[in-house]
Amino acid sequence: MSGRFLLISLLISFLWNGDISFAADKVRISYSGTTTSNALLWVTKEAKLFEKNGIDAEVVYLAASLGQTALIAGETQFAVYTGLLLTPARLQGADATMIAGFLNYLVSRLVVRPEIKTAADLKGKRLGVSRFGTASDFGTRLMVSKLGLNPDTDVTILQIGDTPTRVAALMAKTVDGAIFDPPDHKRALEYGGRIMMNLEETVIPYQHAGLMTTRKYIATRPDIVRRVVKAVVEGAAVVRKDPETSKRALSIRMRIKNPQELEETYQQLRGFTQAKPYPSLEGFKAILNDLSKRMPAAKNADPKDFADLRFVEELDRAGYIDGLY
Repeated sequence: MSGRFLLISLLISFLWNGDISFAADKVRISYSGTTTSNALLWVTKEAKLFEKNGIDAEVVYLAASLGQTALIAGETQFAVYTGLLLTPARLQGADATMIAGFLNYLVSRLVVRPEIKTAADLKGKRLGVSRFGTASDFGTRLMVSKLGLNPDTDVTILQIGDTPTRVAALMAKTVDGAIFDPPDHKRALEYGGRIMMNLEETVIPYQHAGLMTTRKYIATRPDIVRRVVKAVVEGAAVVRKDPETSKRALSIRMRIKNPQELEETYQQLRGFTQAKPYPSLEGFKAILNDLSKRMPAAKNADPKDFADLRFVEELDRAGYIDGLY
């Protein structure tokens, strides 16, 4: 370790952690699903990086929009969920903002029944999403559009539920296709489904999962926010450099036992995890463009109003993030 980086590390530790002899600050952090898009949180927890930064973090699962509801109500201090859930709530006055980006593009697959071979075959069919207004809804509409069809008139999009429910619906022929994030899409493939389109291959900017807090909490407890973000930044380095710890977190949270599936899931996580986890302003712009069709307030909204980059930026400018590598 160079003398310069050691000095930077000591300064960052002092400025961001304060007097580590005090008891750790307790926070609750929710996540919305057992998908790789949320996994940076689990790795950070598994590597004990919150404790390292003087944070006693309780990591809890709150399905779908419950994470945002609990955050705004003050029942949690941080939450991991998608920019698509944040953006309309923020447009309507909700006090929430993204402070770190976990996944800044879509990785979903559209899996269809084996007899559907072409876009023409998809016309008139039923497609399942988890819930309207979610990333799965957005991703499905995007893929249908890219296949040359109109998602509003050429297909019927149904609100089905979580991954197991969508797999069951595909098997039962309740739907003709459904959207899945990896590695969950493999469960659908095992029952004869085929991939119609893979959004991960397109790398279209879109603010998927990220770490949220409220502007009120930032104003009143900026020291805690800084340390939580610092822990997450260090967690990103663990993802990129420490397969063992990362796989252990994935195995526990996603209940993956198969070594090959675990390795593939880890490689995907490592592939999209940024060393510098800035929220994507281009990703929020894409969300706003889509929302503008239904919410007039989105037309003139500024993507910068949905993310607070200062905490990642402070670490970046200080050279701390580069020093982790």
